[in-house]
Amino acid sequence: MLTRAEKEKIVSGIKDNIQKSDALFLTNLIGVTANDSVDIRKKVRDAKGKIVITRNTLFRRASEGTYAEELLKNIKGPHAIAFSFEDAAAVAKAIYDAGEENEIIDLKGGFLGEKALSRADIVQLAKLPSRDQMLATLLATFNAPVSAFVRVMEAIRAKKEEGGEAPVEAAAAATEEAPAATEETAEPASDENKDENKE
Repeated sequence: MLTRAEKEKIVSGIKDNIQKSDALFLTNLIGVTANDSVDIRKKVRDAKGKIVITRNTLFRRASEGTYAEELLKNIKGPHAIAFSFEDAAAVAKAIYDAGEENEIIDLKGGFLGEKALSRADIVQLAKLPSRDQMLATLLATFNAPVSAFVRVMEAIRAKKEEGGEAPVEAAAAATEEAPAATEETAEPASDENKDENKE
């Protein structure tokens, strides 16, 4: 039996999590084996989240006056809330994947920021790349031009070491010769040529 002080502490902690999280997902871990429960909690922690399991009455009290009140005020049966503090997609994926392996676990609704999410919305979120995956993709995109430049510079260096003319220098030489040829063809006729023409 929880004391009044213990209940107040739990309610205060849940309310704080609701306010600080960037997403929350209503689910259930009751009936899951201890090993599976530990594994799911670890995956959620690795995604910078946490799972809270407590009485529905305490969830309801904690949600009063928050955006999550409508979702939690009428819940019945055993529930848990997975909170995300950094990577909502990764936390959603951890719960979704667990549900694929264990039918007891289900996604019953949630919020992304203060936007209400249906189960279908959460499944879509769970299938997005995680924050780390998206950052890796973005970094690869940024690095592509740099990598190409490095390859060109390496080719020039290798050509110089072989004693040949570097591609850039060859291009520069060709550019320098072009104006000279133009000047020759555009050179005005000599005075002798002018006199010949007059005759």
